[in-house]
Amino acid sequence: MNGMKAPRRSLLALQITAALIVLAFLGLLGISLFTQNRGQRHSGPAPDFTLQLFNGGAMTLSQQRGKVVVINVWASWCQPCKEEARTLEEVWQRYKGRGDVLFIGVNWSDTEKQARAYIKAYGITYPNGPDLGRRIGAAYHVRGVPETYFIDKNGNVAEVYISVLNANTLTRKIDNLLAK
Repeated sequence: MNGMKAPRRSLLALQITAALIVLAFLGLLGISLFTQNRGQRHSGPAPDFTLQLFNGGAMTLSQQRGKVVVINVWASWCQPCKEEARTLEEVWQRYKGRGDVLFIGVNWSDTEKQARAYIKAYGITYPNGPDLGRRIGAAYHVRGVPETYFIDKNGNVAEVYISVLNANTLTRKIDNLLAK
């Protein structure tokens, strides 16, 4: 009879382990579904971050209060990002000398080599850096690229634009925030 208890214990231990694995999997699945359904951050205080820049140094969003900040989340492999890259740089050139507008490029899910090549190919001069560990993307609930976040002078998310921006739309959104 003692010989029968050992296989039963092993079977019970195996069943408990399997049940724990299934519960852990279901818990992770639930968390994943919850975070995926949050949607983009459309209003409220902009989550602060410090971006390590490709050209060296770092930039902290909260230190940009008093400026309209345009955060563009992009990737080198993203065709729509390529379509808007020159537009972003063109509009940046119009505003960069003013001191009250800042563009920040956040490279999402990319390699440094490809990101640097993209920046060079499109002649991008505004500050850009990688979203290391996708922390910025998580804070802003980024679901894909391109996504552009307009931060008002008080550090609040004023608007999110998900798609390719044209120069007129980008300029209008910036000017509206400057007027407030």
